[in-house]
Amino acid sequence: MASAPVKNREYGESHPSEMGWPKTLGLLAQGRNINPETLLATDYLNHFNEVVMLIEMSADMPDCVEDVVCWEPISYEEHFLRSGFAAKELAVLAYENSPSKYREPFDMIVEQANRLAGEAATRLTEAIGDGKNFDPPVVAEMARKYTDTLRRLVDMASGIIHGHETQTDQSEIDAILAE
Repeated sequence: MASAPVKNREYGESHPSEMGWPKTLGLLAQGRNINPETLLATDYLNHFNEVVMLIEMSADMPDCVEDVVCWEPISYEEHFLRSGFAAKELAVLAYENSPSKYREPFDMIVEQANRLAGEAATRLTEAIGDGKNFDPPVVAEMARKYTDTLRRLVDMASGIIHGHETQTDQSEIDAILAE
């Protein structure tokens, strides 16, 4: 016997994620580069791979730091709505209904990656200055540390997208960022 749906506190009605909606979305997601269990898509991580590449390039080409500064965090939804992803509306709907055991740690990691990318832009801009008197080995080491840490965060987010449950909490992310 099925249990009664839980009432949504705000609206007094059942939320789709409290019924069979995630399973339905999972079926619709199959074969569309959206994980049918987590309802998340790896395509969003391309946004972070872009800034990682720019930070990495700034060590050898200081002018690239301007592109790092221009990079802006965008939400999962905005990424898909701007993209050419074939199932973009489904990707957004699936994300909105992703089970909290995946979505909450995923969102926490994304928030930290966004913050770290902004910090990298600021610190690299300061280190490079006008581009004439900067210390290339110092900038290269700084860029390496930021790219390594961002890659670890992207890998963690990818693991969540692929269904690896995580108990990631802020202290674990803080430890990665402190390295």
